[in-house]
Amino acid sequence: MIPKLMGIVNATPDSFYGASRATEEQGVALGLRLAAQGADLLDIGGESTRPGALPVDFEEEIRRVVPVITGLRAAGCTLPLSIDTRKYETARAAHSAGATWLNDVAALQDDERLGRFAAETGMTVVLMHRQGTPETMQKDPRYTRVGPEIRDALARRVEAALAAGIVAERLVLDPGVGFGKTLDHTLELLQSLPLFAALGFPLLLGLSRKSFLAHLEQRGGQVAPAAEQRLAASLAAAIAASEAGVEYLRVHDVAETAQALRTWKALKPRGEAWTA
Repeated sequence: MIPKLMGIVNATPDSFYGASRATEEQGVALGLRLAAQGADLLDIGGESTRPGALPVDFEEEIRRVVPVITGLRAAGCTLPLSIDTRKYETARAAHSAGATWLNDVAALQDDERLGRFAAETGMTVVLMHRQGTPETMQKDPRYTRVGPEIRDALARRVEAALAAGIVAERLVLDPGVGFGKTLDHTLELLQSLPLFAALGFPLLLGLSRKSFLAHLEQRGGQVAPAAEQRLAASLAAAIAASEAGVEYLRVHDVAETAQALRTWKALKPRGEAWTA
């Protein structure tokens, strides 16, 4: 099974990868382009959650994302649209504009109203693991056992989501690569994907152009590539995640990732059992 691709549309001025930043008009054009390239759904965000990023108030976040969502719908985009937010007010405005997914990097912990709202509206919810906040999460993250700790944390957030009334079929889990994890934590996390899958929910991974790919190169004695030079590494990571049975990949480069995954599938030995 080839993972479904969640195309990234950042209606922000400060997301870590410049090519994904978009104004209202650019965001609509970017979303339509990603849809044409084969995206299965689009993730629209108005607040950068890169390490060190400062929070954005909900009024500004709404101002950034709602025109993109309404513009995509007006242009005939029928793909599921996801709002990447941790704020109730933004989720409500985005849902009214046409978003049917909620991608929450705080896993419903930053705003207690979000869970009930998602349950009432039937939104699909991505619960992501995060240690700390975007302002502090990469300063000194610590774990005793990465895989079991993240699994248990996600299990607790699943319980909270179910208690809020969200049906199990509407939950997706994201172990949160880059959100309070060092390179070694990330490598251990990726080796622990079967632990997370055992919780019984689809997995989503955001690996695209992230800094751990640069740190891997640096550890191998290479010059650490900037985000603009991490496409090849991102495609390799996407294939590795696909081998592990991940159901969704959140990516900047939809056309390239789709081509890489089609080739991977075509070259996979026919007698070999799928992991997904």
